[in-house]
Amino acid sequence: MKKIGIILVTLLSLTIGCALVIYFFFPEFLYNSSIQQARKSAGLLKKSINVDGINMVYLEGGKGEQKLVLIHGFGGNKDHWTLFSKFMSDKYHLITPDMPGFGESSKFEDQSYDILSQVNRLKNFVDKLQLKSFHIAGNSMGGHIAALFTIKFPEYVLSLSLLDAAGVKSINKSKLSVFFEKGENPLVVKTTQDFDRLMELAFVKPPIIPGSVKKLFTKEAITNSKLNDKIWKDMKDIPAPLENLLSGITAPVLILWGDKDKILDVSSVPVFEQCIKNYKTVIMKDCGHSPMIERPEETAEHLRNFYTKL
Repeated sequence: MKKIGIILVTLLSLTIGCALVIYFFFPEFLYNSSIQQARKSAGLLKKSINVDGINMVYLEGGKGEQKLVLIHGFGGNKDHWTLFSKFMSDKYHLITPDMPGFGESSKFEDQSYDILSQVNRLKNFVDKLQLKSFHIAGNSMGGHIAALFTIKFPEYVLSLSLLDAAGVKSINKSKLSVFFEKGENPLVVKTTQDFDRLMELAFVKPPIIPGSVKKLFTKEAITNSKLNDKIWKDMKDIPAPLENLLSGITAPVLILWGDKDKILDVSSVPVFEQCIKNYKTVIMKDCGHSPMIERPEETAEHLRNFYTKL
């Protein structure tokens, strides 16, 4: 028995030791393992397709006949929707792309990434996948893209969901706009401190991220900072304001917002409401800029309720 006890203690020590080595020295393995598990739980598979010379990587899965296209925000990627997708994939066929310039999709510094250009790329993407009609939802920049797509190509869209969407000028200033006035852009991460500041802006309760994984995220963001600066400049230099276009939307619209959004103030909601004919509004209490990350199950419930009543 004594020998068995020694063996068990040794095995336990080795297990803990291996876990610590992975935690401190292989954060990419730790992150990839957790992402793979989250995708598996949501029934999503990673795929890629070449669209006019652009390699677009996306997640696809789900059991339903109705299709739902999900568009991430600035600096985001397809996996910003993965936790949310777990609560949607039993009834909906989900397609979640990395928009060009982000995630694992092509990043070309000699192309423009203004909103209209991204809308046209999204159109080419759904055509290549032979998607004829679908629900579309977008967060932040993704909401701006989804709204303009709905305006330009209404024949594709069954409904539009705007989650803390960009594209209109809010009535009140957000905390982010105060940084802009000082000549700072917290959305482009260039240091560890920038990453922490962005988390504080994006969430009411920032997710707990292991230190080694946070370093990985920060390193990736810094690597992408030059291109992100260009993408931001493209969107600013070639704006696509929505206020004068939203009245042309005929599809049903869900406007969903976190009441404590520090990036796009909740006072954007009445701007959308006064321009859109057929809408439903949901304000999530004590929620920040990315409800599908901060409160994925509740966010999914709001979208499911919206679709059920169409």
